[in-house]
Amino acid sequence: MTQINPEYYDSDPFNMKKSKFSIKNFGQSLLFWKGRKKGVIHTRDLDWDDIRYIFFPRRFSEKYGYLGSVPDYNNYDKVMVPLVLAMDYEAKPWWCPRWFLRFLQVFGNDSSIVRVRNRTLSNLHKRLTKGITFYDYKTKWEWYDLRISVAGPEYIQDLADAIEDHYYKIGVRDHTIKQIKTFEPEFDKTYMTTKDLDDYLETLYAKEENNEQSN
Repeated sequence: MTQINPEYYDSDPFNMKKSKFSIKNFGQSLLFWKGRKKGVIHTRDLDWDDIRYIFFPRRFSEKYGYLGSVPDYNNYDKVMVPLVLAMDYEAKPWWCPRWFLRFLQVFGNDSSIVRVRNRTLSNLHKRLTKGITFYDYKTKWEWYDLRISVAGPEYIQDLADAIEDHYYKIGVRDHTIKQIKTFEPEFDKTYMTTKDLDDYLETLYAKEENNEQSN
């Protein structure tokens, strides 16, 4: 099984000898400290909602938020739920509670996939989760053209690809049926294959074109 970040595997994940620990740096990352800014890079101000998120997550996306930009449970007809659960299974050490990983995500990564609030805590987060991250999800050309960006073992990427493909096929089929119903509102042959539906739609377009030429 190929891991994206094998260097994060360690028999002692709390061994941070390579990181220069700074009490001042750690203190500035804690609760009620204002965000810092250096050039174009800045960290945000923390508030009580961050503590609520760590210990009392309300939504699916908050519960697994330590993985990154996690979609909510009902997003895109729940198609990404299996992916998030698989990533959680792979990323979370059996002995480590999720609240601690969310703590590291807030105080180490500033609740971001690109910023770093505290280098020591950020490195610990990467070691514990093996660098497994849910980077992004979006649609591009159509509502069903889903794009998922993750980092993890090869099977995680394969699962993301399979979800994209499945969602696209379902979306194309639904889109074709809706187009057919603009010609035949009572159309109910939803058992037809996607190819047959495409052929049927082409036939309807051809008939409409012939009727327009006849008139």
